[in-house]
Amino acid sequence: MEMEEGEGSTEEKYDVEIATTASSLGGSGVFHIINDILGFVLYMHQQIPSVLQDMSLDFDGLQTEFTDLEAHLTQPDVKPVVRRKLLSSKREVKHEIKKMQKLMTTISTLQSALQLLIREAPDIQRVVLILGGSPLRPQKAYELLFTRGDNGLSFEGDFSKSKATEALSKKTIRALISTGAGSTSCPGPMRLFVLVQAPPSLNLPQDFLPKRDFRYNRKFVPLKLRFKCKTQDNETNSPFNSGTNDLIWFQCRHIVPCPLKLIEVSLSLVNNTQASILAGNRSTLLRRRKKMIFKIEDVTVYFPYDNIYPEQYEYMVELKRALDAKGHCLLEMPTGTGKTIALLSLITSYRLSRPDSPIKLVYCTRTVHEMEKTLGELKILHDYQLTHLGAQAKILALGLSSRKNLCVNSKVLAAENRDSVDAACRKRTASWVRALAAENPNVQLCDYFESYEKAADNALLPPGVYTLEDLRAFGKNRGWCPYFLARHMVQFANVIVYSYQYLLDPKVAGIISKELQKESVIVFDEAHNIDNVCIEALSVSVRRVTLEGANRNLNKIRQEIDRFKATDAGRLRAEYNRLIEGLALRGDLSGTDQWLANPALPNDILKEAVPGNIRRAEHFVHVLRRLLQYLGGRLDTENVEKESPVSFVSSLNSQAGIEQKTLKFCYDRLHSLMMTLEITDTDEFLPIQTICDFATLVGTYARGFSIIIEPYDERMPHIPDPILQLSCHDASLAIKPVFDRFQSVVITSGTLSPIDLYPRLLSFNPVVSRSFKMSMTRDCICPMVLTRGSDQLPVSTKFDMRSDPGVVRNYGKLLVEMVSVVPDGVVCFFVSYSYMDGIIATWNETGILKEITQQKLVFFETQDVVETTLALDNYRRACDCGRGAVFFSVARGKVAEGIDFDRHYGRLVVMFGVPFQYTLSKILLARLEYLRDTFQIKEGDFLTFDALRQAAQCVGRVIRSKADYGMMIFADKRLPLQTCRYSRHDKRSKLPGWILSHLRDAHLNLSTDMAIHIAREFLRKMAQPYDKTGTMGRKTLLTQEDLEKMAETGVQDMVY
Repeated sequence: MEMEEGEGSTEEKYDVEIATTASSLGGSGVFHIINDILGFVLYMHQQIPSVLQDMSLDFDGLQTEFTDLEAHLTQPDVKPVVRRKLLSSKREVKHEIKKMQKLMTTISTLQSALQLLIREAPDIQRVVLILGGSPLRPQKAYELLFTRGDNGLSFEGDFSKSKATEALSKKTIRALISTGAGSTSCPGPMRLFVLVQAPPSLNLPQDFLPKRDFRYNRKFVPLKLRFKCKTQDNETNSPFNSGTNDLIWFQCRHIVPCPLKLIEVSLSLVNNTQASILAGNRSTLLRRRKKMIFKIEDVTVYFPYDNIYPEQYEYMVELKRALDAKGHCLLEMPTGTGKTIALLSLITSYRLSRPDSPIKLVYCTRTVHEMEKTLGELKILHDYQLTHLGAQAKILALGLSSRKNLCVNSKVLAAENRDSVDAACRKRTASWVRALAAENPNVQLCDYFESYEKAADNALLPPGVYTLEDLRAFGKNRGWCPYFLARHMVQFANVIVYSYQYLLDPKVAGIISKELQKESVIVFDEAHNIDNVCIEALSVSVRRVTLEGANRNLNKIRQEIDRFKATDAGRLRAEYNRLIEGLALRGDLSGTDQWLANPALPNDILKEAVPGNIRRAEHFVHVLRRLLQYLGGRLDTENVEKESPVSFVSSLNSQAGIEQKTLKFCYDRLHSLMMTLEITDTDEFLPIQTICDFATLVGTYARGFSIIIEPYDERMPHIPDPILQLSCHDASLAIKPVFDRFQSVVITSGTLSPIDLYPRLLSFNPVVSRSFKMSMTRDCICPMVLTRGSDQLPVSTKFDMRSDPGVVRNYGKLLVEMVSVVPDGVVCFFVSYSYMDGIIATWNETGILKEITQQKLVFFETQDVVETTLALDNYRRACDCGRGAVFFSVARGKVAEGIDFDRHYGRLVVMFGVPFQYTLSKILLARLEYLRDTFQIKEGDFLTFDALRQAAQCVGRVIRSKADYGMMIFADKRLPLQTCRYSRHDKRSKLPGWILSHLRDAHLNLSTDMAIHIAREFLRKMAQPYDKTGTMGRKTLLTQEDLEKMAETGVQDMVY
């Protein structure tokens, strides 16, 4: 038969006809029928080892087989001939695991693509499943025809499988088997292609591409199935009466590879003794696959994995101590040891053990990527708890982010940045905009927000764990705004995952986190830089461009005031009366009208009456103009100036006549005025918001801040660029409300050493403070300290040495030698962007960069996020294809903080120099002075602590699990001290313990030649097989039985 685009006949015959009494199958029904027939085709033609529903079990079986073989290879009494056969079987099983993993991923992607297709084109009529080498050379083909009912295909909203659909699928499979479908196997492994007929307007280029010239070979006849819905007449069921000629063929880009068969280790390969051992241990392995349930004192902990690391167990014990004491804790956990799942397991289990007083978990992360990873782990844990406890374990957990990350309105998302998206949202959701739209239909509103508002109290999330993508999908499905839905559900959620700023930045926390109860447990993950986050939340910078923008804002505000005086003077009078009562009595605002909260004022101050000189709108504008004029005069300086907030406010009062109390209320007074004037373009008013933020902070705090005015950047003294900075020096000011308000705050990271410094920086007393080591059966971390090149000349990034040709040459030769020895990926970190640019330019001129590129491809981090993301993607592709690559990055940059270079993406990381802060910075010098006077922290101690935590964070990118391995090179020596910075004990002691425990004395003070020799030996050692579970008294993977013994003897008795 030949089938071309648009051809067909109503007389067409079908091998199988399935009738249903339903008026239409619906989108969900069509999807599940296609999915079930797809599984039938693959399984019956012996292309996959089992039906789709059981493939995960087969995958688990292969993994169990692999673990079984590994366990027996470590036994000392295995004969050489048996060992060789077991090794061969292990390689085969490992190969099959990779193939099955690829197959499962492809099928999952194909299923997602079909769901997207049905959402975009719910009236698809033909689907063809082709098994063969290509669509033009099919071995088997199944053609599915879905005829329209009275209402056509209607998408039901979700893809849950109804009982009627399940019955229809079973009926279809039975009919196919009765016709002999699948009774013959294909000659060898095939590939499965999916083609659909859909309207030409279908736009899913990531999943479907048009295939306009598709046709079968003339001699080939497919097996045809038709699904007939309940109809009024024959014409209704004709597939070619309703615009079929307008449809074209699309081929799915996700092609299913099928060269798979189950590999079983034949017991005949081994002698009877080994066979009995293998057979006997299967029951043990099956028991271990039941995951873990164990007790820590009175808490039953549900842990969703087969084994647990000793340090994970200890982490849970210490965390429970802190929760029992209702106090705060500091916990340093080595990178790659499952800190997140240990924390989630303990706290959710702790909550289940105390149903009378359930606690709420607030989990704070630095990035959206980390937020999604945390919610992914929580999903696995929640599913495991549901299987054991049922409805008792149900929770509501969600991630909360900005409008830009949650909005589903395409017109709003078209805005350039986050602030513009916020403003575009307010233009469609503000209460006065919606009131105006009731009178003027031309005013644009957000359909999603309107649907959410109409649902009112019924707009709720059912129990479950929701990532940002899940929230967007749920909102789009229901037609509700995901952002405001998530904001509303925060008060009901058991677990909330969001950014640090939602708790530490007073302007945001005053809106998002104000309703959290005291019993909440707050977790700051990856909190090694938490002091810097706190300081940034309370620091403000003002430049000339800020003042110019603020003046434009005031002009526009003045115009709006004049307009309201002429049209609605009553609103301004009403606002004046409210301000006499106090800012706290402004009345409850709707969620759409809420603005950023005050950055500093406590509630008791907000109850005071607003000073009389800023109650009237025009008077407040006049005060702000005088403030701008004063700030502009302060920027006209040729010298660096530094003064305290008290001195600054006194000078401001004497020259501009603005009192301290007036400054305190500036931020909220501006908020009130913008609400009264119904201003929605908040992104345009950022400059005046910055000025009022500055005024409120400088009027509130007398200590912990400095005002620093610099006429230019010291690194570019010839370019005038005056800046006035209100710099916060005391991190405890931002986090103190969190410690005071909540009963337990957990600060955790992989790099908190020295751990005793954080309580001093943050001014709190932890009830538990603990640093854990990493349990290992092999030394998979190899840190080295390199102090000189092959020519014995020292290397350092000290300012007066970093441009020395000998240092630059030796750094380059080190990298040239290393890329010739180390396989796959190499990551290099420099102390700054300018230093990286300069040294790479020199390497290019001297030919060193060419030598590097002969071995591996080279990629760079830039200050542009899009460029860096593209470079990282290509870097990974180069490592995947075996070419290998080098990635140049910067300490304190985005890559150093949030990107993992696990497995072959990072076998070596080189830290060129010590990433000290710019020590001539006036802001840094002021902070050092404050730390010395207030907390008795010496300048040198803090600088070293800060530099080495950044260095540790950089090198820690290379190890992300215990099965991983990698080398770390710290390359620096400081001549005046006649010793290596990294080699000195006072410096090394500030590195995390899990790095120090592997830093041998023989690996200190190395030359390039010595480092190359150590690298070769380390890589040779890592290529040898090893026991992952631990032997000879070094248990690194604990089973259920191990934990039961530990409960009797105590955790301190475990040797690792």
